[in-house]
Amino acid sequence: MEEEDAGADPYLPYDGGGDTIPLQEIPKKRGSNYVMSNGGGAPSSTTHLLDFLEEPIPGVGTYDDFHTIDWVREKCKDRERHRKINSKKKDSAWEFTKSLYDAWSGWLVVTLTGLASGALAGLIDIAADWMNDLKEGVCLSAMWLNREQCCWTSNETTFAERDKCPQWKNWAELILGQAEGPGSYIMNYFMYTYWALSFATLAVCLVKVFAPYACGSGIPEIKTILSGFIIRGYLGKWTLLIKTVTLVLAVASGLSLGKEGPLVHVACCCGNIFSYLFPKYSKNEAKKREVLSAASAAGVSVAFGAPIGGVLFSLEEVSYYFPLKTLWRSFFAALVAAFVLRSINPFGNSRLVLFYVEYHTPWYLFELIPFILLGVFGGLWGAFFIRANIAWCRRRKSTRFGKYPVLEVILVTAVTAVFAFPNPYTRQNTSELIKELFTDCGPLESSQLCQYRSQMNGSKAFNDNPNRPAGPGVYAAIWQLCLALVFKIIMTIFTFGLKVPSGLFIPSMAIGAIAGRIVGIAVEQLAYYHHDWFLFKEWCEVGADCITPGLYAMVGAAACLGGVTRMTVSLVVIVFELTGGLEYIVPLMAAVMTSKWVGDAFGRQGIYEAHIRLNGYPFLDAKEEFTHDDLTVEELQSTINETSYNGFPVIVSKESQRLVGFALRRDITIAIENARRKQEGIMLNSRVYFTQHAPTLPADSPRPLKLRSILDMSPFTVTDHTPMEIVVDIFRKLGLRQCLVTHNGNVLGIITKKNILEHLEELKQNTEPLSEDIRP
Repeated sequence: MEEEDAGADPYLPYDGGGDTIPLQEIPKKRGSNYVMSNGGGAPSSTTHLLDFLEEPIPGVGTYDDFHTIDWVREKCKDRERHRKINSKKKDSAWEFTKSLYDAWSGWLVVTLTGLASGALAGLIDIAADWMNDLKEGVCLSAMWLNREQCCWTSNETTFAERDKCPQWKNWAELILGQAEGPGSYIMNYFMYTYWALSFATLAVCLVKVFAPYACGSGIPEIKTILSGFIIRGYLGKWTLLIKTVTLVLAVASGLSLGKEGPLVHVACCCGNIFSYLFPKYSKNEAKKREVLSAASAAGVSVAFGAPIGGVLFSLEEVSYYFPLKTLWRSFFAALVAAFVLRSINPFGNSRLVLFYVEYHTPWYLFELIPFILLGVFGGLWGAFFIRANIAWCRRRKSTRFGKYPVLEVILVTAVTAVFAFPNPYTRQNTSELIKELFTDCGPLESSQLCQYRSQMNGSKAFNDNPNRPAGPGVYAAIWQLCLALVFKIIMTIFTFGLKVPSGLFIPSMAIGAIAGRIVGIAVEQLAYYHHDWFLFKEWCEVGADCITPGLYAMVGAAACLGGVTRMTVSLVVIVFELTGGLEYIVPLMAAVMTSKWVGDAFGRQGIYEAHIRLNGYPFLDAKEEFTHDDLTVEELQSTINETSYNGFPVIVSKESQRLVGFALRRDITIAIENARRKQEGIMLNSRVYFTQHAPTLPADSPRPLKLRSILDMSPFTVTDHTPMEIVVDIFRKLGLRQCLVTHNGNVLGIITKKNILEHLEELKQNTEPLSEDIRP
């Protein structure tokens, strides 16, 4: 099987990029003595990979830093190890015990990973809450208690000021001896900024000196590592220690970041460290990545209290290789981690979920309109954030500003603290803000968002009539939320990517929750003042509670997080596990899918894929579709008219002749004629695409012609090493019309049924087969 002419290849290019193997470098003399073997050049197909390694040679089978693992070799090593253990387990009781230990080592390592992840997550939650309240004051009766815990046992606490009690003192009371007045406000302002700068400065210094890999979210690097890339030290002991400590400091500093993404990194560090206790995983990089996939599920499980969502997150967003047994172990690791976190009870509410909600009214069909609008906002926010954040990170890399990470963290923290303190919605912890926005107004709520007017006696905190007009407190809260929305959008762009541990889940959810609560209040007031509109008339009766603003906040949070990360299934499951709102899964699905569609219209990359590309990591995204070299309708028609072939291989490009599929001549002709007849704008210079989605074209470009539907994505192929006897048997038994010949995925030619018949005829005449007729 050989390639005679590479100048007039009847190949249709598919996209640009890919590796190129020059055809002239491929050996041209092929004979029937070439056989397929597992080892690639091994003496026989029964020779095992490790037969040559009776005495292990140091360094053999390992990988250097910033190299990609060989998945096939690692799987072969694991099969040989498993075969060796099974062959010896009947020799003695010790060998049988070793085989049992090897069989159960997978469950043991994910159990240890889940235990460690849950314990560290509980420790981080408790420490971050305490240090966050330390910016505002201290509990005199017990220094280790945060403000909420400090006031639990107080008998002097009033209902309206339940977070204030004699045991809790703010810094103005301790230093100046007064709780009110301009001087007290300035002192509290100063101490808030001082503690924020102290926490952030200590965090960035620890990262810079001891563990540079502890910065950022960690999810882009985890995705790259799970795809087979080696980054030594990224999941090491020092990284785990420094990431745990600095994550508490970064969250407590008040920066616009969250701890949920970095908790995935922390869990993967635990999984990597525990895998070294088991030779099955320590000596095999492919097996180790099964543990890391389970660890990432445990990380999301403890970050949100969502074990099922963690498994789906690992499957959808992070993992590259996810066999069924990894699914079971991920589920078990998430279960163990959630159980440990629930036992620690860091939130003090005896619940695993972070933002438990309990809405008293269902959602109605007309509310799908604002839910979809929130999805549109989430998609637009995600597209804007990705572009703005990547542009800023690229500028940081290309300018001198990136050489001073400590100064950058100090500046961003100072700006954040100065502008956050005056607004109560930006001053408080972001998780507490989301919880307040999700909460439905009830008789036990004293928030400004629940200060509705009573129609009978002016104004009070809560009215038994659920259908009520907004009071001055609600309108003041809306203005403060609008300012908080603008502040969060701007600061999140500049914060994500700093040299401190920084997650993106909570800031994105906060932006969506703010927008959703504002929309929810607006729809609620429309339903009150215009209850006779056709939208509200059927569902919203006078005196009936039909709009829940907290639900809009929940839907907006999911939409914005989906717009940034482009997650779908796992995100919906995480949110309803996070809130306990299973009844509202349809609004969540509608908003998340809308945000993904809108975001994909501006670019198909999520924030993690964008940072992977920015950092230059060798990650091949399975969800990404590539475009091809420009091929117009006129060029395609001329190829058909100038040749008599019945089909054409579709390849990546003229430079990289990797096989993509096969298109029949008749199908192409019919598709072109049908498109000209039924589709307006198809011209001779229209570009032809074999991908599912055409790239963005200039405004003056004619309408493209999409031929993905006629492409056979799984044509029958053989390699150039396949013996001719096997090729003949394939044609006989499968009744093939043609078969493509490839070398390392690159197309060399086509064997047709006619070529097989000519080959057999030549054999009958005791002559050599016609090598020139390998291609039609």
